[in-house]
Amino acid sequence: PKPEDLKTADDLKKINYGMLTSDDHSFILSVLKRARASEPEHTYVFTIIDTYGADISMYSAQRFQAFFIAHLIREFLTIPIRTVSLILGEGGSGGALAIQVTDIRGQMDDALYATAPPESMASIVFRDPNRIHDALSVLKPTARELKSLGVIDRIVPSPEDVTNLDGFSKNIEQFLTKAIKDLSRSRIKKLIKKRETKAKKYGLYKKTGPFHDIKRYIEKPLKAFRKPPPDIKIVSHHTPIEVVDHYGEIQQKEPDSEFVECGAGRGGNRQKGCGKLIPLKSFLENYNVCPECGFSYILDASGWIDCLADPGTFHELYKNLTVDQLLEEESITNYYKDFLAKQEGRSQFKECLVVGSARIHRFRVVMAISEFYFCGGSMGVVFGEKFRRAVDYAIQENIPFVSLCCSGGARLYEGISALMQMVKTIESVNRLKRHGLLYISILADPSTGGAIASYAALGDVTIAEPGALVIFAGPRVMAARGFEVQEEKVRSDSLHKFSKEIYRDLDYYHNIRGIQEIATRKEMKFTVAKYLDLYCRVKPKIRKPPKKKKRAKTVASIL
Repeated sequence: PKPEDLKTADDLKKINYGMLTSDDHSFILSVLKRARASEPEHTYVFTIIDTYGADISMYSAQRFQAFFIAHLIREFLTIPIRTVSLILGEGGSGGALAIQVTDIRGQMDDALYATAPPESMASIVFRDPNRIHDALSVLKPTARELKSLGVIDRIVPSPEDVTNLDGFSKNIEQFLTKAIKDLSRSRIKKLIKKRETKAKKYGLYKKTGPFHDIKRYIEKPLKAFRKPPPDIKIVSHHTPIEVVDHYGEIQQKEPDSEFVECGAGRGGNRQKGCGKLIPLKSFLENYNVCPECGFSYILDASGWIDCLADPGTFHELYKNLTVDQLLEEESITNYYKDFLAKQEGRSQFKECLVVGSARIHRFRVVMAISEFYFCGGSMGVVFGEKFRRAVDYAIQENIPFVSLCCSGGARLYEGISALMQMVKTIESVNRLKRHGLLYISILADPSTGGAIASYAALGDVTIAEPGALVIFAGPRVMAARGFEVQEEKVRSDSLHKFSKEIYRDLDYYHNIRGIQEIATRKEMKFTVAKYLDLYCRVKPKIRKPPKKKKRAKTVASIL
């Protein structure tokens, strides 16, 4: 449609802002599959991007939209074909990223490419939709800014008149012709290696000193934590007797003991739950789950470590890696500094990803656990770099990798750098799989945004806790955009049941297999150990080549 035809909101809805559905993503995977079967030396893939983001309707969400995005990024990282992309008007979030990870990445000089639309950024970060200028300063969405960050490679000039189609066509033709000519000079294996190198570097912008000088911190084994979450309301009782709601029932309570009212939060926030008083000790021993009704609070990283690792076996890695070690000082805005300062005291960890080596029922593993109570478990540059290093350590030690996703998505305060961590973590998973190491992905509540649309969707085995929210865009975002919300359909229990349907339509889902198993927090350790045991039984033993014996020199050979 022409710009003059788009006069009302209804007119805009008709074009859907270019948002790709799960059907569209499935079709793209099919096209790439056919491209793989063609002659790689004479085939090129060219993607043109102009989208507000991926489709966030219930239709796509139920069909594992987030998983499709992760698998598309992985496909573009590994496909043995030369690829080119061009952001034509707008590149929005993971919907654009899914088809933008190419060998040569172009952007029109007046196009925007960002983690989130400026209006959304202003509303979420600054709580004011009118602060567009401040949002743009964080997002850095222009072609010139993105090129300096290594997100795109080339800037394509736009004609002054946006209706000048001939001018657009000529400039795009010149860009594409040069891109194909340049790519034809490089071998495909070398191009794939370059893709991996680019992915590893996302978020490493500090210019002072070589990055590898940052030490790896291995701490002493961490003991059991069992600390209550910061948002929970703890009730203290100074009387040995309490009369409950049910007439005639009396519960004996220990004097001066602490309890949790199931479903209650600080500040009067009321969630679901049965409302009964649960002894704090019992609540923590049950991993923040009410033993009466099963209502669960979000479990922090320390709780998940207690839940999964054998006591005293978890050794934290890279504990002291922080944002200021990776980003230039001018990239860390005062808004971001204030936000980070507010996280102090909410968690004992310094970042939202905790990585370390551990044992699960005696099986050695590397663990990467999201810390939701630090910045909502949001993916930023530290998250991506710690994940990459943890994978490197797993490869070095030749042991399985276990991740636990409990995240709200990309960290908007870091702009496009946060979005690119999706590519970085997916590249890391690719290396795990190339080395034949088992990767178990655990989905906790919530598993949303860029986290579920990247590493968390690529497990060899995917396990979820009951009732976990598993969706790319959260229900509040969907409702704000006018989409119907049926939250129960994107909870883990429903998606697990739907996963059985995948096998009836493998041509549609390709390598996506959904959620294989649901396990409670009490059963999660056993469930993970079951797959570790199977892997250890069937994996081929790596035999080191025998050392060549040095032959003794004879007198004849010397002569």
